Amino acid sequence: MMKTDIQIAQEAEMMPIKDVAARIGLKEDDLELYGKYKAKISNEFYDSIKGNEDGKLILVTAINPTPAGEGKTTVTVGLGQAFGQLDKKSIIALREPSLGPCFGIKGGAAGGGYAQVVPMEDLNLHFTGDFHAITSANNLLAAMLDNSIKQDNELNIDPTKVVWKRCVDINDRVLRNIIVGRGRDVDGVEREDHFVITVASEIMAILCLATDYVDLKERLGKIIVAYTYDGEPVTAKDIKAVGSMAALLKDAMKPNLIQTLEHTPALVHGGPFANIAHGCNSVRATKTALKMADYVITEAGFGADLGAEKFLDIKCRKAGLHPDAVVLVATVRALKYNGGVAKEDLSEENLDALKKGIVNLEKHIENIQQFGVPVVVTLNQFVTDTEAELDYIKNFCEERNCDFALCQVWEKGGEGGIELANKVLNTIANKPSNYAPLYTDDMSIKDKIKTVATKIYGADDVEYSEEAEAQIKKIEEMGFKECPVCMAKTQYSLSDDKDKLGRPTNFNITIREVYISAGAGFVVALTGSIMTMPGLSKTPAAYGIDLTDDGQITGLF
Repeated sequence: MMKTDIQIAQEAEMMPIKDVAARIGLKEDDLELYGKYKAKISNEFYDSIKGNEDGKLILVTAINPTPAGEGKTTVTVGLGQAFGQLDKKSIIALREPSLGPCFGIKGGAAGGGYAQVVPMEDLNLHFTGDFHAITSANNLLAAMLDNSIKQDNELNIDPTKVVWKRCVDINDRVLRNIIVGRGRDVDGVEREDHFVITVASEIMAILCLATDYVDLKERLGKIIVAYTYDGEPVTAKDIKAVGSMAALLKDAMKPNLIQTLEHTPALVHGGPFANIAHGCNSVRATKTALKMADYVITEAGFGADLGAEKFLDIKCRKAGLHPDAVVLVATVRALKYNGGVAKEDLSEENLDALKKGIVNLEKHIENIQQFGVPVVVTLNQFVTDTEAELDYIKNFCEERNCDFALCQVWEKGGEGGIELANKVLNTIANKPSNYAPLYTDDMSIKDKIKTVATKIYGADDVEYSEEAEAQIKKIEEMGFKECPVCMAKTQYSLSDDKDKLGRPTNFNITIREVYISAGAGFVVALTGSIMTMPGLSKTPAAYGIDLTDDGQITGLF
């Protein structure tokens, strides 16, 4: 019987984190230990390596996720382990998991099989407290905003124009739209309020984009929390919340160091969702890793139409990063699902369905190539895959100027990723990266949205609600035209309709709401029915998670 991910993780012999750190030049004094197997990297160490030459940056992304599973994080971890087996100095840079999907449907985000980061339970649950700090800072700002309105409202805030939302890192749909301040006069001003999940909070985005404490405080101060009766923006700086928020985030700014099952170092830091936020780990962690290793393997959330687009259009643009290669993960099963095969029939060979569904992979290849970055396609291999199916996909990719490799890291760990690692090394050596963002800063917000919608999603055009039209006009009048756009869209389709699989055509993208995240430095456009606070399913993963009498956690996956 095959062991579960958590069984494999719990049976692993972890190396003390100070020994893992020593492999990449960190001394014990450079670490802030959280027990034996977790640590934060000190600010002093980061300052000491700023002058080092950068290593090569490799992004791992995927086709649109399906119920069949793709294993993007598993491939990221396995590829890092494979580089280690090839004696390459490498570091993995990942996002931290959210409790939302952990207790919801998707599960944790530590990889899988023999390509995992550990300690798996700690990472998926409280870890080093970063998300708690972000939640606390977010809600402190909300409390100080409401207090400002209650205490004589000296800033002339219109309670009907409060735009700052509270947050919690749990899928809790009943908090999407609420009324606060009910009861006595002393209980505050009654108004409509809302919650987002912590990973959609602007403070999460700010933490992941800030370079140091000075930058962090400047960004926090720019957060727009409300508008006055005269329509003027009110910021966190106006509320006098910046210092206290920064104090809560002091330790959360420092990257976390853990290890893979094969003791490859992994910096796991920050965790914005890619369907409702920008989907990348922190700039601080990525830059730290680049100064310490010859090869840095990172990942961005969901499919390449979301996480990779935002990595390349927002994170790299803002942080001055230059990716050297992109690994695009797919599975035979997921491509057949895109071709119309039911989940229960995916184990059967079906070349006709594969040919129909591979257009999803084709579009993602084209999308990455639009940024000028070379692509390596890898298939996360299953035992049910046939030679005919594998050969068809290999030929398809090579015809499109992509290196191709099979990947068996779930089953074999780093050894199962050596073919992929060699293809990535070959690509970096022989295919130069001419990375450039998809659009320029000086384009209008509508032109930026249309560029992403037409060039990345394949839409014919963009439609706007009256509210979105007015919001864009206001945002540009306020001086934020130069900001990149962060598209909030379903992860399941290239379109904004989750049921349109494959490579949809003849559709428009609908923008229902647009708002400015002034501290993060981007404009968020909500498409279709996307929500910033998910809900639990009828049978959430939380049903299967438990704690044994001797303190062992079970049921995480």
